[in-house]
Parts: sequence; structure tokens; C-alpha cells
Amino acid sequence: MLDDPDTHTDTGDASRSLGHAMAEMARVIQEDHDSVDETLSAITAQAVHLIPGADHAGITLVTKNHKVDSRAATDDLPRIIDELQERCQEGPCLDTVWKHHSVRVVDMASEDRWPTFSPAAADQGVQSMLTFRLYTHRDHLGALNLYSDTAHGFDDTDDDVGIMLATHAAIALVAAEREEKLESALATRDVIGQAKGIVMERYDLRADAAFAMLVRLSQEWHTPVTDLAERIARRDQD
Repeated sequence: MLDDPDTHTDTGDASRSLGHAMAEMARVIQEDHDSVDETLSAITAQAVHLIPGADHAGITLVTKNHKVDSRAATDDLPRIIDELQERCQEGPCLDTVWKHHSVRVVDMASEDRWPTFSPAAADQGVQSMLTFRLYTHRDHLGALNLYSDTAHGFDDTDDDVGIMLATHAAIALVAAEREEKLESALATRDVIGQAKGIVMERYDLRADAAFAMLVRLSQEWHTPVTDLAERIARRDQD
């Protein structure tokens, strides 16, 4: 039995589209970006470029107390929709980060999952949406959000491309978080080392004894070692 020509063509087009998207995304990721925001902005720009139905794109970060932070929006609309979701405490982005890995809204005007948010979003011109969870973290959750100005703006192929884009965005965010923690750890080590050196010189102590003194003082004063070290370093500079 021969394949249906139309089905075969659609499958081939979808494969080529995904292959093109992967090649484009690889090129973007390999480019040097000065910050994680530049990387995320490149990813959302690629989303609009690669997915025909995506007229707008943005990334939403949600804290455990449901505060919403808009990042890398291609224009003002994603920020407006994020503000709506925070105000309504409902919407596809929040469902994505808290409940589902992805959410598709086919027609916002007839959407009944979010009775307060949906009509407000439709009034802003959003007719369909596609959202993907980026990653789950104890304090922060994230979603890549695609917005279309027309109903039925997304199909299954867009799901595949969106998942790939969301994966790259998640990697960029996790890498940035790790780098930030590393920089913080190095800064902490530096300030403790500086305070330890001051104590060693002032009280003629060995390194281990100076550090033990800092630890004991922090316990007696109920002050973190880092905070105590910063106070000692500042006093030495005054």
C-alpha cells in the first residue's frame, strides 16, 4: 500500500522544519553572549523566527510565593500577559510551571480553564498560546511562552521546536545560576580569607587558629561567619 502523498509530504516538511530549527539553534547557542539575558533574548527571538505562528515570545520566572518575573520578551505583550497572570493568579504560564510540562491554548476567546485571565488576555490580542516548562527549582520555576495573534496558531511541529528552544533556555538559566553561585562562593572565600589574615597579623595567630577564632565569635554573636568577616575587613579599611 502506497503512502498518502499529502501525509508523506507533511511529515517530510515537519522533519525538515525541525532539522532547520535545530541547526539554527545550535548556531545561536555557539555565539558568544555577554550575559544570560542576551542568551535568553536570542532564544526568544529564534522562537518567533522559527515558529510561523509565534508573533511574540517571552520567558516567565515564577518564585515560590507566586511572584512573576518577565525575561527576554520580544516586545511589550509578554510582559503585559505576565502581569495579568500575576494579578489573576491563573493562566497557562502558571499552569505550566506548577502543574504541566506544556500547555497549548487553541482559541483564547473560548478558553474556559482560566475564567478571569482568558478574556483579559484575548482583549490584549492574544488568540492562542503555547507554553513550555523550563526547569523546576526549589525557589524558582520557569516557562517559555509563545503567543499568536490568530486562533489555532500552533501545531504539533511547533511543540517539537518549542521543546528544543525551552531546553536551551533552561540550560542557559541553570548555567547562569551555577556561575552566580560560584562567584558568590569565591567572594565569600575572599572576604573570609581577608578577615583571617587581619586576625593572624593582629593577634599573631596561625591560619587555623585565626579561622577557629572567627567561627567561635560568629557562634557567640549569632552572626554568620561571612558577615563577621565583612565587618572585620571594613573596620580594617577605616
